[in-house]
Amino acid sequence: MTAVTDQDHTEQAGDAGPENAEGTVEEPVEGDADMGGKDGHTRVESASGGPARAEAGQGRKREDSGPGRTREDAAHARGEAVETPDGPVDADSAGGWDDGLIARRVTAETEQAAAVEVRGTNAPPAAPLAYDAPLRSRLDALRELVGLSRARLDSRTLAEAGQVLDEAAARRRLSGQHTVVAIAGATGSGKSQLFNTLAGVAISETGVRRPTTAAPIACSWSDGSASLIERLGIPPRLRRRPLQSAESEAQLRGLVLIDLPDHDSAAVQHREHVDRILALVDAVIWVVDPEKYADAMLHERYLRPMAGHAEVMFVVLNQVDRLPGEAAEQVLDDLRRLLDEDGIALGEYGEPGATVLALSALTGDGIGELREALGQFVAERGAPARRIAADVDAAAWRLRPVYATGRRTGLSEEARDDFAARLADAVGATAAGEAAERAWLRNANRACGTPWLRLWRWYQDRREPATGRLPLRAHPDEEATARQRVEQAVRTLADRASAGLPAPWAQAVREAAVRGSQGLPEALDELTARAGLPPGRPPRPGWWPAAVLAQASMTLLQIAGGLWLVGQIVGVMAPNLGVPVLLMVAGIIGGPLVEWSCRMAARGPARRYGVEAERRLREAASGCGRARVLDPVAAELLRYREVREQYGRVVGVG
Repeated sequence: MTAVTDQDHTEQAGDAGPENAEGTVEEPVEGDADMGGKDGHTRVESASGGPARAEAGQGRKREDSGPGRTREDAAHARGEAVETPDGPVDADSAGGWDDGLIARRVTAETEQAAAVEVRGTNAPPAAPLAYDAPLRSRLDALRELVGLSRARLDSRTLAEAGQVLDEAAARRRLSGQHTVVAIAGATGSGKSQLFNTLAGVAISETGVRRPTTAAPIACSWSDGSASLIERLGIPPRLRRRPLQSAESEAQLRGLVLIDLPDHDSAAVQHREHVDRILALVDAVIWVVDPEKYADAMLHERYLRPMAGHAEVMFVVLNQVDRLPGEAAEQVLDDLRRLLDEDGIALGEYGEPGATVLALSALTGDGIGELREALGQFVAERGAPARRIAADVDAAAWRLRPVYATGRRTGLSEEARDDFAARLADAVGATAAGEAAERAWLRNANRACGTPWLRLWRWYQDRREPATGRLPLRAHPDEEATARQRVEQAVRTLADRASAGLPAPWAQAVREAAVRGSQGLPEALDELTARAGLPPGRPPRPGWWPAAVLAQASMTLLQIAGGLWLVGQIVGVMAPNLGVPVLLMVAGIIGGPLVEWSCRMAARGPARRYGVEAERRLREAASGCGRARVLDPVAAELLRYREVREQYGRVVGVG
């Protein structure tokens, strides 16, 4: 049997030979460098190759007789119980094997004994864990997702995803040839007894005292697992090796078994040990008993939240020897029902899921089946990657409310056009276009009107400012109304852009819109002044000179006819009323006719001039709103689309 110790092993200066009086050889049982030294564990092998026991805490075999022999040693030799400060200890537990805990006593006197040889095994470091391409892609997407979301989501929301990434990176650097499996259970479920049964030797203390297991204990079936155990925070003095047998080593090679404290322990530190290590191991064996298999704490605190980890989970119904007849099958069926209600997939009919077994660690019934299932599970070397994948699934599911949405999101063209129209209305683009049209018509009338009408209009212009040259916002009330319209336009756009988005991203969109709206009314005023009506008179079409010449001709006809009549009246010219009257009538009728014709011809150019003025103002307002509000909002929506795509990669969609 392999001796399990947790004390320092030293050699005395007088030891000269590799073998002691009984022909035993001591060597470290853990292949890692830190296990073969000061805190290492040793085993004693007989000269014939069979294992022998070594006394715990001494690291060497004592003689049954000798001048320095103690009373306890004599009792060991006779097979009697030994009185210790902790109570009587029988010969088996107090002799070569300690029962897996720290040695209860250390002999003060050192006896002259045969020399032993401490041999360290320089085992090569185990190959690191390798993830497959899909898992690597999901981890990369999760890392990108967290990076893109840090400025939009609080650290608590991203804490679990960040922890999954850290643990995945840490586990990847460690051995891929070992599988760390924790045995967890409630008080009295028999998990420590199952731990000892699988190891083939009493490593973890068992008894009626509760809680019995106070700290996690590790048992490794092969070398190279020290870094994995160190990651769990288990000190060297609590690391063990199982009973050395070829069958056990071949079946469970690569297994690192962890015995946890009770998850329902009254000691807070014990529960903290359980929660901490359960987050780091590759798989877990849940041990339940016929009395507590339906315990609400177990199902609500552990099994239900870990439903996604079913593929790396064993659920063992222990102590079936206490159930009479078919009661074991009934309890096992009820346990399967509860697991199904918890959402845990059961690995039945070849489907992936949790393995559910019934056994008795006390009688050994069902242990072979568990050992076989555990050996196959470890031999596949896929538990670490499946555990990380399940952690990614769990983190993605908890992040779903902040990334996933059931409706289409974004800014439609209709929403953009409506925002631009609201800003144009706020700056008075329509009114400005109408004013420009009226100004063009007024100039046309001035250029092509009769002199008498132009004189009258000149008189009117002297009394009031020219139409079309008034400021667009001349009163405080109008300015306040325009500001309210701008704010309303921004709110409407923000509501439309954030509709359907998860709360954090909707808030980010609204904040971007609000930031952009600051100073927007003033910017619109400045742009309106620059993009409004050009200074001076509106441009004139090419036919205006001809119309002006025609109107001047009509005026000249009127003047010539009038002068002719005056000359006839005063006797300067020969009497002839027909010609001067005809000239005057032609001028009087032709002048208004030319003016009316010019007004009709000016409607088209005036309308185009007004539309152009309105377009320039609308474009200026739209450009200002786009630069200050639309672009920041669109950037937030683009960021959300990016994280949504990354989230789809994390969950394995798209």
